[in-house]
Amino acid sequence: MRRSVVSALLVFSFPFIITEVVDSFSKCSQFFLEGKPPVIPGILKDSVSQDNNRYKLICQRYKNAYRFATLYDTTNKIPVFSAYRYTGFKKGRPQIRWMIEPQLETSGVQMRARRVNQAYTEDYQKLYRLDRGHLFPNGHAANKDIAESTFTLTNVVPQYKSFNGGSWNRMENDVRELMDSDCAKNRPAYVLTGAVPNQEHYLNQKVNIPTHMWNAFCCYNKTKSTWVSRAHWAANKDESEDKKKKIPEKTLKELLQFLEEKYNSVVTLFNKCLYN
Repeated sequence: MRRSVVSALLVFSFPFIITEVVDSFSKCSQFFLEGKPPVIPGILKDSVSQDNNRYKLICQRYKNAYRFATLYDTTNKIPVFSAYRYTGFKKGRPQIRWMIEPQLETSGVQMRARRVNQAYTEDYQKLYRLDRGHLFPNGHAANKDIAESTFTLTNVVPQYKSFNGGSWNRMENDVRELMDSDCAKNRPAYVLTGAVPNQEHYLNQKVNIPTHMWNAFCCYNKTKSTWVSRAHWAANKDESEDKKKKIPEKTLKELLQFLEEKYNSVVTLFNKCLYN
């Protein structure tokens, strides 16, 4: 018994977020429009992982409250997507160490074979041109606790620094302004941000470097009195020679066509917003 405790302390001698790896997203369905998570054939359907050995459902719990949800790929060590509700934002980047998810690792004696199912801080060392890029950005968080909860390595992927701080950052700011101006104040905007894995490139031979990032939101428009959506996607690549690049706004339908090409199957995100 003492050996298992010591092993656990060795593994988790750094910050961790108290999450819940769940069998179904129904436990934190509030982060999905109408309580319905995306459908990605072979990966996620009816709120349940289609390969529970690889794709883990995480209800991101921090300071005794659910903050957002993540579908995590333990093979590529990156999220498939993170889902959250936007209700406004609080300025300022939290000063907090990066966290990991203890429930993703095995317990008992096997804990000594650690760092198997997720990325760890040292995996992001010697980044050079790469950065830890949030899927749920802290700049979309309504308060300090939510912003801090986004600093878990299950919510980030390796992004090129010039992309993460360039066109992707500008897109996040534009989307935030659009949600502030167009979405009804008494209703949240539902947001999904995802990453398309690369078949070849890995950071430190472990963490997949995605080929593309994508983002979509759906909210009730206060002027049109109907549900509306906007979408964006872009290649995760060096933009140091194109520092003013902007990611063009797309429709949700166009994003679904893009994802269908990448996943070779029909993907569903927000049915209620598909044609608005």
